[in-house]
Amino acid sequence: MFISLFNTLKATGVPCTLRELLDLIAAVDKRLAFADMEKFYFLSRAILVKDEKHYDKFDRAFDIYFKGIESIDDILEMLIPDEWLKAEFEKHLTEEELKEIKSLGGLEKLIEAFKRKLEEQEERHEGGNKQIGTGGTSPFGNSGENPEGIRVGGEGGKGKAAKIWEARDFKNLDDDVELGTRNMKVALRRLRKLIRDSADEEFDLDNTISSTAKKAGLLDVKFRPEKRNAVKVLVLFDVGGSMDPHIKVCEELFSAAKTEFKNLEYFYFHNFIYETVWKDNRRRQNERIFTEDIIHKYSADYKIIFVGDATMAPYEITNPGGSIEHWNEEAGALWMKRMVGVYDKLVWLNPVPEEHWEYSASVELTRSLVEDNMFPLTIRGLEESMAYLSK
Repeated sequence: MFISLFNTLKATGVPCTLRELLDLIAAVDKRLAFADMEKFYFLSRAILVKDEKHYDKFDRAFDIYFKGIESIDDILEMLIPDEWLKAEFEKHLTEEELKEIKSLGGLEKLIEAFKRKLEEQEERHEGGNKQIGTGGTSPFGNSGENPEGIRVGGEGGKGKAAKIWEARDFKNLDDDVELGTRNMKVALRRLRKLIRDSADEEFDLDNTISSTAKKAGLLDVKFRPEKRNAVKVLVLFDVGGSMDPHIKVCEELFSAAKTEFKNLEYFYFHNFIYETVWKDNRRRQNERIFTEDIIHKYSADYKIIFVGDATMAPYEITNPGGSIEHWNEEAGALWMKRMVGVYDKLVWLNPVPEEHWEYSASVELTRSLVEDNMFPLTIRGLEESMAYLSK
């Protein structure tokens, strides 16, 4: 069973190793998950998957593998140890139902009868008291009344099935899809610079042991400042126009960034960076901030993240007066060159799929100005951009 599951995981792109497979076998041998598919799912995922971005691939492999079991014989042959199947049946039964099930000669006879019915029956059946189907009083099927039955597919029923024989569904995550707040946080954590200068304290186990030993066993509890992420981040969001369809993903990114980065500053712009930006979209006409002031205020060790689709007329980037909202004395390209010249690390996150970039002259121009450090706004793109910023 485990070799086949392992091969399925490898085939779907989960980078698990033989060492992890042996760990799973050892864990099952110690009965950390016994006769419980839910526990086995979480146990195997915890051991075989080392990065949350592969949860989707693991879930798909888990689903493919167990859906690929075509008969009761497969289950009986592959479940290890043998007691799993019997225990899985019995945990759904009350004491009275365990007594009633003896009417078919016990669980072994129930399974054998179920296998015979599967071999004999070739079409869907509803109602009745003999065939595998829905309703009725047959011990096999779904939504019926028999207290001794095996449920085949579906949900609910009368709560009296000896085995819930159905497919499992798990939420998909993937490193190529657009981001959600949860997996954004995971990706953003790659950009970390942990230091211990927090006012909050945490228990220092190693120092406590050392100090207690030096005092001949007299307990001497030690604390130390908690680690915090000291990286400094400046995010500039493109808003309005062609960015309206991407509002949700930008909101999620903003929420995740505020959680992960304690030293976070943010501003807004429209289409491209010019001589001013703003902090509040409702007051952007009256309360603007000079880009030059930002460059002077925030030191070169800030990590700069632009978020926008870079979709506009090329002259909006290259020409003075190119802005569609006001007359800009200097071209946007000049301001971007200043930003790149001041800050050591700068990236542009683009919510437009990467395969479409080559069809937009403004995207390619922006990509060139940020020295090819444009990344798609996907999990993989966010991870790669954070890895670049953390170097």
